[in-house]
Amino acid sequence: MTVHIITIDGPSGSGKGTLAAKIAAHYQYNLLDSGALYRLLGLSLAQKNLLEQLETKLDECIEIATHLNIEFKSTESSTIILLDGADVTNVIRTEEVGEYASKVAAIPALRKALFDRQRAFIQSPGLVADGRDMATSIFPEAQAKIYLTASAQSRAERRVKQLQGMGLDAKISDILSNIQARDKRDMERTVAPLKPAEDAYIVDSSEIGIDEVFKLMVDYIDSRIK
Repeated sequence: MTVHIITIDGPSGSGKGTLAAKIAAHYQYNLLDSGALYRLLGLSLAQKNLLEQLETKLDECIEIATHLNIEFKSTESSTIILLDGADVTNVIRTEEVGEYASKVAAIPALRKALFDRQRAFIQSPGLVADGRDMATSIFPEAQAKIYLTASAQSRAERRVKQLQGMGLDAKISDILSNIQARDKRDMERTVAPLKPAEDAYIVDSSEIGIDEVFKLMVDYIDSRIK
């Protein structure tokens, strides 16, 4: 039996996470939030004071990446993420940890260390994988490949609302410059830069709501998965 794979790639703040969870629930598929893996690795390395020594202590960082002690616990309303037994669900969503993740993702050896971890999520009946290079690097055999994008301004506005909803202080100017810096780093890195797969279905969500994007995605996926 073929395990169907749906990839949803795109820049930071485009709404990939929310839509990937909705798509996974709709098809009753497993969900891989690859961004969470990079954020968890970034947080773990920061806690061990290794984030500024990625080049000089690379072997140690690779060892940590290979044996990252993480757990995803799904509840009816959300997913709780544990790192070394501690609940880091909200911590890994902060801008600071997003920056850690982007630094980690720019190191080819660390990407390689997380490759097998991500491939292990291919389990019946299917997988929805959300990230930056799911279609181009990790799951090139995916039957449905979606690239979800939005303008930097609209992504910054959404991110401010999300952070305020979590009770965190957020300034639009800071968030926008963070998003622009992260886009630049993600698009210009030498290994697996952020870009749509050649056969990806591109959706721009700058001007349309989540329900409309969801419908576009489902129509496309249904045409690809028979």
